[in-house]
Amino acid sequence: MTPADAADAARLVSFGLHPKLLPARDAEYAELLRRYRDEPQFARLADAVATGLGLVVLEVSTRAGMAVAAAEDSVFAVRMGDYARRATADAGDRFLHGLAHLAVAAMAFPRPDDLADDGYIGRITVNGVDAFVRQACRRLEERAAEAGENTDPATGTPGLEAAWRVYARRSATGATKDARRLAGSTTGIIAKAVTFLVDSGFLQRTGDESGGTYRTTARYQLQVRDMAGSAAMAELLELGVVPVSDGSASLVPADDGDDLELSADAGLPFHS
Repeated sequence: MTPADAADAARLVSFGLHPKLLPARDAEYAELLRRYRDEPQFARLADAVATGLGLVVLEVSTRAGMAVAAAEDSVFAVRMGDYARRATADAGDRFLHGLAHLAVAAMAFPRPDDLADDGYIGRITVNGVDAFVRQACRRLEERAAEAGENTDPATGTPGLEAAWRVYARRSATGATKDARRLAGSTTGIIAKAVTFLVDSGFLQRTGDESGGTYRTTARYQLQVRDMAGSAAMAELLELGVVPVSDGSASLVPADDGDDLELSADAGLPFHS
């Protein structure tokens, strides 16, 4: 390997950091992917460059390009706290922004088979995600009532148990005179989340129905696949709120299971 090869390897990694760029649309990108596939030494060099930048290579393929995720200590890492501060002046809404990202991921890929199938395309709507989370909130409220727990959350209480109470009390759209969606409403928070995911190359907007309709990309599937083992994702899916293909949601009985703790900064694709 020569310095020119090292430059090409770094170039390939740089392509991977452009989330909306696909190999099919760039001849240089496609050629570097071919080298990665056909030249083991070049592939190892590109992997080393990514590792040095604090990146994890999720997949290198024609469908996803060089899909990378930032490790927790990477300069490219995005943290939920930073995202929430940009999205809202209310630090208390960090729970809701994390829950919105978590719900989008769970609704887009509700079954393990969906994540395992490279050809699967998830479809979500803003209003559908809001309905999904509100049904999850009702399920959590039922659990709290059955257990005889206090329905008023303690200040600063971490976890989904605190987040659902805040979410359930928040207006879905707000109450502007011209019926515009308020940024602090739950659909406004979800809209902010999906816009971020579109800008990151994880979702593609397909229409305006139901508050905005979106389809998943290969890059998002890889991202969620990498994060699917989190306790937060497991807890939300365990509630038994099962999304269906039109972006709405239905409630089915959940199996009994141990409660899992959700960290205050939980949310895809962020680091705590």
